[in-house]
This record gives sequence, structure tokens and C-alpha cells, in this order.
Amino acid sequence: MRTLGRTGITVSSLCLGAMMFGAWGEPDHDESVKIIHRALDAGINFIDTADVYSAGESESIVGEALATVDRSTVVLATKVHGAMGRDPNARGNSRRWIIAECENSLRRLGTDYLDLYQIHRPDETVDVDETLGALSDLVHAGKIRAFGSSTFPAEQIVEAQWVAERRGRERFQTEQPPYSILVRGIERDVLPVARNYGMGIIPWSPLAGGWLSGRFGEGKENTSRRAARIPGRYDLTLPANQRKLEVVNELTALADEAGLSLVHLALAFVLEHRDISAAIIGPRTMEQLESQLDAPEIRLDTAVLDRIDEIVPPGTNVNHDDAGWKPAVLTDASLRRRRSA
Repeated sequence: MRTLGRTGITVSSLCLGAMMFGAWGEPDHDESVKIIHRALDAGINFIDTADVYSAGESESIVGEALATVDRSTVVLATKVHGAMGRDPNARGNSRRWIIAECENSLRRLGTDYLDLYQIHRPDETVDVDETLGALSDLVHAGKIRAFGSSTFPAEQIVEAQWVAERRGRERFQTEQPPYSILVRGIERDVLPVARNYGMGIIPWSPLAGGWLSGRFGEGKENTSRRAARIPGRYDLTLPANQRKLEVVNELTALADEAGLSLVHLALAFVLEHRDISAAIIGPRTMEQLESQLDAPEIRLDTAVLDRIDEIVPPGTNVNHDDAGWKPAVLTDASLRRRRSA
């Protein structure tokens, strides 16, 4: 068990991510509920979901599972930001949407409060004070106990902390970034900044979206259901993903030498970092869950950690597309160019 930043909330070092419960993964609600209950029975007390996962279905499944357990023993987190339908106002980080969607999430989850409410991604069209103001009001109303950010760059974390102090707002107390052996960019700036502010860190995708699950490697099919949706991260015709495959082969050999599965090596690496509060695992099946439950018991020795640093240097991402978010100034050419006369 670890403390979630400076919130005083104690969480298990593994957090059950619910993204794969519903249409995006396991469509059988009863089976998903069984997986959630097994995780709770195994000592996991932290569950993370989001409104956008299967368009609210994931939250509803989590609500079904929690209906038969003591809600007070579970640290429940969800997120807001992604589009929930065609309404242009049913998305983003505006006060209007955050207040409305928090109520929707509470209804789907079957609870009257959230332990942690997270802003899923930055929204460059909204003043961060607007977002912090809405979240602060939800804290004061008792709807949420704490709030955090997800996949925010270091500079926006700093800005949000500064605005909170200057305007007398509640502040982001956690950050949920992508972090794995293949995606180490946050070691350069996000983790040191978050440490300075006492923020809890809850990394998503410690298995790098399946790349470190044991399904990829030499002699394997090396395909993913996500390839069509996010080819930048999975299309093996791209050099960056070819490099990821090479790294996976090296890590697989290292895991074999250490007498570990690749899954255990990957999870133990993330949990080894002193700033990590809990690593989010996202099983789709009971078998996947069982293969990850004992990861917190594994410690990696210095030789193994040094070898990982040689394979993927600290502070680097093997594929830049795995960072999870890009600022608009990089994706919208019109923001970099003067208009033609």
C-alpha cells in the first residue's frame, strides 16, 4: 500500500484500470464484474475508469460491481474531457461540461461521491482557472474528494499549480501520465515537477499498450486490434514501431535471464520508481489479471535496472507517438504560419 501523493488516501500499488470493461474490450458485464471482484479480493482497493471508455459503459459496469461491496473500502477514480456524443459542448474542460458530466458519472457509477476526479487531457481552448474553479466547487460540494490531471505536460502542471495558488483554488493533487520501459519521457520533466508539488503519480499503460504483455516479439504474430485505430503506435511499417519491436526482443531476453515474465519485468520497473503511487493495470480477461497480481512482490536488482537503462535510456520514448498528447501548435499547421496575403 502507498499514499496517493499528499492526499492522505492510501491505495494499493496496483490500480485496476477499467478501460477494457465494455464494448472496447470485454462486452460481458457479468465477466467484467467477476474480474473487478477478484481484484478487490486480491487486495486492490483502487479502481480507475473514465466517462469516455465505451461511451459510459465502463463506468456502469464498475457501478454494478461496487453495488455489492462496501463502497467506503474502495478508492474510486474517473475522468472527464473526451467527447460524449455529437454535442460540441459535451466534451472538454469547461465549467459547463465538468459540472454536468460529474453528475452523469456519479449516476453511472451508482455513488454519491468520487475519491478522485481527473481531467483526462489538456484543453487549450479553456482557461485553466475555469477548470480549477469548477473542480474546486465540486470538492466544496462534497461531490469529489480530490482531483488530478492526466497526460499533462510539465509546463501545464506548473501553470495549474501557479493559478491555483494565485486564485485561491483547490489544486491538482495527482497526475496520470503514460509510463513504461518503452515510454520514459516523463522522467525528464513531469516526474520531477510533480515531486516538487507533492503530487501522486498514477501511470497508465505500464505494459505499453500491450507491447510488453508477451504478445509481441520474435516469431510472434505482432499484431494488435488497436492498429487500425492508432496506427502511429502499432503499425509495424513505421520505423519507430520497428524499433519498439527490437527493444521488446531485448527486454524479453533480459526477463528470461532474470527468471521473470516480461509482464513482471515491465510492472516491477514502473513500481520501482520512488515517485509512483500506483500503476494502472487494464486486464480484459481474468487470466490477464491473474498474471499481474503478484507484480508488487517483485523487486529488480541494480544490474537489471542498469541493463534496462542501456536498452532504453532514461527520459526517452522509443516512439514519440506514445506520449499520449500533442499540443495544438504541433498538430495544427495554421497555428505556425501567417495567413497568406
